[in-house]
Order: sequence, then C-alpha cells, then structure tokens
Amino acid sequence: MAEKLFIMVTHGPEEPELATIPLVMAGAAAASDMEVVVGFQGEGCRLVTKGVADDIAVPEFVPLRQLLHDVHTLGGKFLVGGPCVKNRGIAPEDLVEGAEVCAAGRFVAEIATATNSLVY
Repeated sequence: MAEKLFIMVTHGPEEPELATIPLVMAGAAAASDMEVVVGFQGEGCRLVTKGVADDIAVPEFVPLRQLLHDVHTLGGKFLVGGPCVKNRGIAPEDLVEGAEVCAAGRFVAEIATATNSLVY
C-alpha cells in the first residue's frame, strides 16, 4: 500500500448522513488498496460503540454497520479519542471489533504520515 488516507469523524448518530459519508470514503479507499485510518472524536466516537451503527441507514447509502464491517475487513484501522469516550461513559470493551482507544499523539502521528486527510 503506497498511499495512506486518514479520516476524522466528528459527527454521531444524530446526523446519520454526515456520519455515513466518511465511512463510504474509507471503504472506497480501502477497496482501492490504500491504507486507511479512521479517527473518531466527539460525537463520532458513538458510531463505534457496539450496537449504535445497527440502526443507522441513510437512503441511497450502504448501512453504517456494513460500512464499518467492510472497512475493518479490508484492513482499515479505527482509532477512538480517549477523552471523548471517557466523557461519554463508553468503556473500551463497549467498542466494536478493531476499535482502539488512543490519545492525541497517536492521531497526530497518523495524520503526519498520511498522504491525505479528511475531516467530517
């Protein structure tokens, strides 16, 4: 994988379209053999809480649950901001498979080494 895409997701389940679009982009990048790292901060961290994505489906888009599964299956990494999950009472074991709680330094390192980055 020659290129790396970092996507930061800050919208949560209350804005389903804005929560879904970054995962569509992540899936397209992963399917194109790019290294993909998706960061979840703020309300975005709720999206990788077990069961939350099950109910998010926007017309004309693949359901969020399937997008998360596909990105993970294609090798995408999910990083979740530690302070954000703590503020919301979300424990690491409450996160979907492949989601890793991290600090700001890890986000900075991933962004600094990415070919491109997107923020939603």
